[in-house]
Amino acid sequence: MLGPGWREAVALAAAYLIAVVATPAGISGAVLLLPFQVGVLGTPSPAVTPTNLLYNVVATPGGLYRYWRQHQTSTNLALTLIAGTLPGVIAGSIIRVELLPGPRLFDLVVATVLIPLGTWVSLTHPSSQAHQASPPKPLPAPALIGLAAMVGCVGGIYGIGGGSILAPVLVGTGRRPADVAPAALAATFVTSVAGVITFTILASNQHAHIAPNWPTGIALGVGGLAGAYTGARLQARLPDRLIRRVMGILVIVIGARYLWSGLT
Repeated sequence: MLGPGWREAVALAAAYLIAVVATPAGISGAVLLLPFQVGVLGTPSPAVTPTNLLYNVVATPGGLYRYWRQHQTSTNLALTLIAGTLPGVIAGSIIRVELLPGPRLFDLVVATVLIPLGTWVSLTHPSSQAHQASPPKPLPAPALIGLAAMVGCVGGIYGIGGGSILAPVLVGTGRRPADVAPAALAATFVTSVAGVITFTILASNQHAHIAPNWPTGIALGVGGLAGAYTGARLQARLPDRLIRRVMGILVIVIGARYLWSGLT
């Protein structure tokens, strides 16, 4: 087990590298940090969930600021996602504390969703305008809010932010990664703030490890903040197809990890 000083140093370095890779696809990287926290940093459950959300709170502003500098805001899409994720994360946080202290069943559910989703995103690509009769139609706002609410609930349960699910769905239904990434990160930020607050309130009435591990979460967040800024700067220089492939592979790897965890 890593000592306190080394734990924060390793957390910062790992979060930076993960955020650089994940941010161009609109993923905060928290879903990749969840198993890292448990296996390497030794963060106890269920405190690992709000600690992961704390990472999002500190890390995502770096990417959001860079997207704002690049005039990538996608305000309407971001507000639509937040309308669903905000109530969802509060419900998910309560469910995590009261009903789902163990991760095994959820690991299997996440795997069955993420592996096909990642395969779909990585193997498909948008047709050129010259070869398609009409552009793909994105999900209507009511369906998108409902999807975001479910994703927010999942984020509240296991602290994965939601971008890792929302971003590939939005890209896979025809939206440009350049539009999806800032909106997904904005929803992740607001969702995570609400989740950290909810867990902190719940911790005042519980004796288990429910509150965030603040030193670890802040160290992860600082590394993620720098990595998210770097990743957002790189996004404008990368082709959409490459971003889709990287996103798909990341989602498949994450799903495979959860499948292994659930089965073992």
